Amino acid sequence: MSTTTAQPLPDRPAPGVRPVDGGVRVAVPAASASAVWLCLFDDEGEESRVSLPAAGEGWWGGFVPDVHPGARYGLRVDGPWDPAAGHRHNPAKLLLDPWGRAIEGRVTYEPAVYGHAVDESGDGDVTVRSELDSAPFVPRSVVLDTTFDWGDDAPPAHPRDSRVVYEAHVREVTRLLDGVPEHLRGTYAGMAHPVTIEHLQRLGVTTVELLPVHAFADEPHLVDLGLTNHWGYNTLGFFAPHAPYASDADPHEVLRELKGMVKLLHAAGIEVLLDVVYNHTAEQSTGGATLSWRGLDAATWYRLDEQGHDVDVTGCGNTLDLTEPLVLEMVLDSLRYWVEEVHVDGFRYDLAVALGRGDDLGYDPDHPFLVALREDPVLSRVLHVAEPWDLGPDGWRTGQFPGAWAEWNDRFRDATRDFWLADAGALSRGDVSGPGVREIATRLVGSRDLFGERTPLSSVGFVTAHDGFTMADLVAYDTKHNEANGEDNRDGNDHNRSWNHGAEGPTDDAVIALARRRSVRNLLGTLLLSSGIPMIASGDEIGRTHDGNNNPYCQDNEMTWLDWDLDDARRDLLASAGALTALRREVPVLRDHDESVIGWYDETGAPMTDETWAQDERRTLQLHLAGEPAALIVVHGGLAEAAVTLPDVGPLRLRWDSAWERPQDADSGPADREQTLTPLSLRLYTP
Repeated sequence: MSTTTAQPLPDRPAPGVRPVDGGVRVAVPAASASAVWLCLFDDEGEESRVSLPAAGEGWWGGFVPDVHPGARYGLRVDGPWDPAAGHRHNPAKLLLDPWGRAIEGRVTYEPAVYGHAVDESGDGDVTVRSELDSAPFVPRSVVLDTTFDWGDDAPPAHPRDSRVVYEAHVREVTRLLDGVPEHLRGTYAGMAHPVTIEHLQRLGVTTVELLPVHAFADEPHLVDLGLTNHWGYNTLGFFAPHAPYASDADPHEVLRELKGMVKLLHAAGIEVLLDVVYNHTAEQSTGGATLSWRGLDAATWYRLDEQGHDVDVTGCGNTLDLTEPLVLEMVLDSLRYWVEEVHVDGFRYDLAVALGRGDDLGYDPDHPFLVALREDPVLSRVLHVAEPWDLGPDGWRTGQFPGAWAEWNDRFRDATRDFWLADAGALSRGDVSGPGVREIATRLVGSRDLFGERTPLSSVGFVTAHDGFTMADLVAYDTKHNEANGEDNRDGNDHNRSWNHGAEGPTDDAVIALARRRSVRNLLGTLLLSSGIPMIASGDEIGRTHDGNNNPYCQDNEMTWLDWDLDDARRDLLASAGALTALRREVPVLRDHDESVIGWYDETGAPMTDETWAQDERRTLQLHLAGEPAALIVVHGGLAEAAVTLPDVGPLRLRWDSAWERPQDADSGPADREQTLTPLSLRLYTP
């Protein structure tokens, strides 16, 4: 094996390995290391090493000639082995470049990939350093030329109040989609195929939020079960796109295909948000593999306790420490890269509270990370959406993110499910439960109890997401059915706020099927007629099911791939969803408004009083929003028909009724003030 030395540079280059004329400039952070090597691999996999000089302030690097785009490489680091102090340096382990633009290959969980000594099952002594070489079992970083012809690409820049978000998985959406060529199904290119775009436009989507497309790895226990990490919340590289989602395995083509997807979606007027996971990495807990950051300096990258063990507020084994300037630098560099190089329009942050925890682990709305996003000239101009909780102490923080942040509104999700499903199911069994109409009313008008002085557009309303039951399963299952995940149905949430309407799972009972379809329309109607930014989970508009599995994170198969073989009922549902987004565009007051335009009425058309608001048994409510045009939403959560007198607010027309199997095209003319509502139904009237 040959070893050379990089040429020192007068100034520390940008982090990572970057192509320049004649070679690459290299900068690697390893504050406690005694030696660092850039390891290059030829086409036969033979390794040569380049010793990197110390560059000051914990950095190592220099200029390496005759290394060009396409070169495969890794890093090796030597230094103290002191696990209690967070030092796990081990030159036998080949490490990925944390700033690497591409990753090729997969992790094979042999004992060699662990920095400490383990047996074949992965169990071992975390205090004993392993001498096994990991290079045959870990992926390589790739030097990349990132140039791309963007032409006249420009962000769609939809006004905040016009956004309709579609949460989607690159592979799931098109894996079974007729019209997309077979070799493009389940790929970045498939996501931007004209057939896919036509569906998104028909649905009224403005913004696609993609589940993680950063390079990720499967966890060891999933490999043992013959399963995969399908969702991708297990990051290997924060700058590298996930290569298996591309139709061409060449690393340069992977990035070009991803950029091409963004460009085509932009041309169709659709924004792209990325679901990003900066709270933890694929290295898992202290007993996990050494793949990158742990080998560079675990004490810098991760939150550790006094014994050198991971402080885990993510439930994934480790937590990146954004109080460390180096970690913050990497995250901000990554975000800028995806905006400037890939032209994405914003981000949804997985377990975002973990990113805002200070030195004492308390959440700080003025955390340097949150301040940087607000002040950075690149990042301040894109949308930031928080999943406003994590698994650490006081981890629920909905409504507490600063400034222009938008936040997933779990209270909206829970209230909508409770009113239409859990409480209705309890009523069907003779029980009386729930807060009447108070909670659903609060959610309809933008959750001002959570967002205070901020606009209702800080709320991202959702009823379903990738995690949990689909909308079709919410109305068909009382309990989860996760046996396929290999964990004896112990995984996933046990409290789903669902209602099977009298039969568990599929049924031939026409009455139950009719009620389920109406309940789905109630959920969709509440989502798309409420204030804030609505988010539709992909496939809910066509009645997708996971067969009662509420945690299919490891199911890359027909369970999670969207089934596009639509029957009449599913086509009707898609038409209903499209009609609702069209009404949302037509009636701006539905999307955002101040409190001065809100009027609340009971079923007699009289204004609500303190007494009627306090009635826990109340299940009917009318909401009038003054505007141009105005809107009247009538909510009826009772099990029997209801006689309702519309408030005296001028002439009204019925525009949408969840009792309709398919949207009505004909104008029925002015509505009588005396109306009869179908059990468990929702209506929209406008002038």
